[in-house]
Amino acid sequence: MNFIKAIVAAGMVAASTSAFAADITGAGATFPFPIYSKWADAYKKETGNGLNYQSIGSGAGIKQIQAKTVTFGASDAPLKAEQLEKDGLVQWPMVMGAIVPVVNLEGIKPGDLILSGEVLGDIYLGKITKWNDAAIAKLNPKLTLPADAITVVRRSDGSGTTFNFTDYLSKSNADWKSKVGSGTAVEWPVGVGAKGNEGVAGNISQTKNAIGYVEYAYAKQNKLTYTGMINKAGKTVQPTVAAFQAAASNADWAKAPGYYVILTDQPGDASWPITAATFILMHKDATDKAASQEALKFFKYAFEKGGKAAEELDYIPMPESVVKLIEKTWSSDIKS
Repeated sequence: MNFIKAIVAAGMVAASTSAFAADITGAGATFPFPIYSKWADAYKKETGNGLNYQSIGSGAGIKQIQAKTVTFGASDAPLKAEQLEKDGLVQWPMVMGAIVPVVNLEGIKPGDLILSGEVLGDIYLGKITKWNDAAIAKLNPKLTLPADAITVVRRSDGSGTTFNFTDYLSKSNADWKSKVGSGTAVEWPVGVGAKGNEGVAGNISQTKNAIGYVEYAYAKQNKLTYTGMINKAGKTVQPTVAAFQAAASNADWAKAPGYYVILTDQPGDASWPITAATFILMHKDATDKAASQEALKFFKYAFEKGGKAAEELDYIPMPESVVKLIEKTWSSDIKS
């Protein structure tokens, strides 16, 4: 775990000195960065081949793969089939995880505070400005909440985490949907911006009375206070692998063009409401086919041997049936 913390601080997976290491480059989402780091470390020990991955946000990752400056892009906001076709790209889900609201409130332990999508949306709209607001207090009758102002923290960069977070707010708060909507970047009504999941995690840990949203692995690694949530079924749920799996179980990947599936606000009593997949983007006809094929070897390794590592960081591995579909996509769509 100390390795991953060091890597997150550095902002990239250590590249090996092998001939391939300089050629296999990836860039994009910060959401899966902890697990990509762990996979890369294990893969290098087993094969001697390294991976250079820049954790720069989904928006920047999409731009880099479109510009052909990296072997693969990584995004938590999937591209629609028509965009993939236009750019000559192949897309697939690599792993699933979850986004959690995190707070810095004195005396509040992880999971103590309960929020709903409606209340969370109102906080990010600037309609709820104090921690002891009646709407928050109603959900938390046993907690003594301060009368302090809420410091709202959000992403400053184009982000798939933001895409999924704002997609969820749009589904659960009508005002948010009509006034702000969803996207990798939105016109935030309020808040302080921070870059990457790393930046938001760092800001929250240093700012009293703050609220933000990060991928769950970052919350755990940085020992942040995550909240519980009221899900679509009206049940109170905590961020656990079982709750993430419950939400992910509804996904029908086989019928989704380009594997375009959004896992927010899924039905089910046990479902965590802000569950998300993270995606890989590669060119169908890559300029550097050797690097492209070597990258596929890494992804195949991660699917076959990386499940336990993913679960240790509270990610959800892709089901075996979906992996088989993805491998068929590789063989049919990516030129070797």
